[in-house]
This record gives sequence, C-alpha cells and structure tokens, in this order.
Amino acid sequence: MPRNCSDLNLEEIESFTINHYEENAESFRAGTKDHDVSQNIEAFLDALPQEKSLDILDFGCGPGRDLVVFKSLGHNPTGLDGCKEFCKMAQEQSDCLTLNQQFLTLELEGKSYDGIFANASLFHVPSQELSRVLGQLHSALKDDGILFTSNPRGNAEGWQGKRYGHYMEFESSKIFLERSGFNIIEHYYRPKGKPREEQPWLAIVSRCNKS
Repeated sequence: MPRNCSDLNLEEIESFTINHYEENAESFRAGTKDHDVSQNIEAFLDALPQEKSLDILDFGCGPGRDLVVFKSLGHNPTGLDGCKEFCKMAQEQSDCLTLNQQFLTLELEGKSYDGIFANASLFHVPSQELSRVLGQLHSALKDDGILFTSNPRGNAEGWQGKRYGHYMEFESSKIFLERSGFNIIEHYYRPKGKPREEQPWLAIVSRCNKS
C-alpha cells in the first residue's frame, strides 16, 4: 500500500514537481504532441450526453494537445495546469480559457462541468490529499457528470526523479473514487492490445453521484 506522506512538505512536493515541468516544458510538448490518446477521449465522451456542446475541464492540460481536440469536436473545454508555461502554451495553441491552478489549492466553481478529463495528472497528488482533491472535482461536476482518469499503475508512492507520484492499481483507485462519491462505469489498461505486463496505464471512467 502507498505510504502515508504526512511527514512530507506538501508545498515542497508540488513546487518541485511543477518546477520540473516549467524547466522542461518545451521538450515535454515536443515529446507528447503526437501521443495517441484517442481511446481515452472516446471513452470519456461516450459516457457523456451526445449531440450537444459539453463544458469540459481538461485537468492537467499540459501544453494543450487535448484541448484542441475537444474544441474541434464542438465542445467548450477549459484547461487547468499548475505549470505557468504549459498554461501559456495551451492558451496559444487552443485559444481556450486556461486556469493556472495547483492541484492542492484548487478554486473551482461548483457544478460547472459536464465532464473532467484528468489524463496523466492525478497521480501527482499525494495519497493523503487525494480524497480531498477528488471531492473538489466531484463538487465541480454537474449532476451525473463524468470523471475520466488515466494514471501510471503500481503500488508505490514517492519521488521519480524530480517528480512526485502516487501509483495505484485498480482496487485502490476504486476505493478512493467511491469514497469521493463516484460510481465506476468502466476501466481498462493501455496501450490497447498488449499483454497486461506491457500495459503501464490504468484508465477509469466514473460517474458523479450527487445523491
């Protein structure tokens, strides 16, 4: 099980991780711009109402690759990232509203989004803060809203170079999500078509339970 990180300085964890992205923003943009996440986008949108423009929060939007896709499909996406350079890149690339907010100090309006797309982002939240952050995302979703998460899987928590990560398998992820008011619709492993040991990513589609 992930260890408790109460003895760690949460502000330091977040600032070190964000600084890593600030210092490597251009190389990260170049290295991820052609990543195919169409399976994730399709799974997310398939769980949402069809034939209408959706208010979407791209949580951890990075340089804005997926904002461009959501906008091209006729939706109304908003980006959010803790890295200022990413926010600048995302706004320039997509011409979408982009919020520069750190994950541990979110300021989101209640019931604002039909869906939240958290692709390769929530694993940076330390375990002791994850329930609180998920609760904030829950509050930001409209009734029956959808949360999509995709994270590297594992059973560890700590530093990987200059980035902090909290890695979970499905059962641990399920506990956090359900305790925060989400009902899991489906989950799958990526890349598609590989043996499980060659699928390092866990994707989960969850519906917001407001009852």
